[in-house]
Amino acid sequence: MSAFIRFNKGIMKSPIHVRLWLMVLVALNLVAPLFFLERLEAQVVLGALLASIMLMTVLTGLTGFTRLLGVGHIFWVPLLYFLWTRLSEIPPTDGFGIWIRVLMALNAISLVVDAIDVVRYIAGEREETVPALSEGPA
Repeated sequence: MSAFIRFNKGIMKSPIHVRLWLMVLVALNLVAPLFFLERLEAQVVLGALLASIMLMTVLTGLTGFTRLLGVGHIFWVPLLYFLWTRLSEIPPTDGFGIWIRVLMALNAISLVVDAIDVVRYIAGEREETVPALSEGPA
């Protein structure tokens, strides 16, 4: 539980541009699927998000709020492949089709940022990315 709290504190103490980006990702990966729950694609998006949150919580417990958290979105790789294989069946002009395409684009951008963060972690940048977390108890 303390890792989950630390993970959320890290999010809330991140710079505003990071919090805004995360709000967009949450809107696309958590809120929007609720409008399309009868669709398999929306259910898979929710499952991938929940798996990511669980993995990032574990990683926070192990290493703190570090660049290694980028590994947490690893579930988006098979998610994007799955959605890619379904695109021919999803009209690009209705709300569902637009959401899927925007979700795929922004999740792909997030994966690039995550990959860079993980490489930086492996290269030795292992400090907490939110300095305020290092100043007090978790």
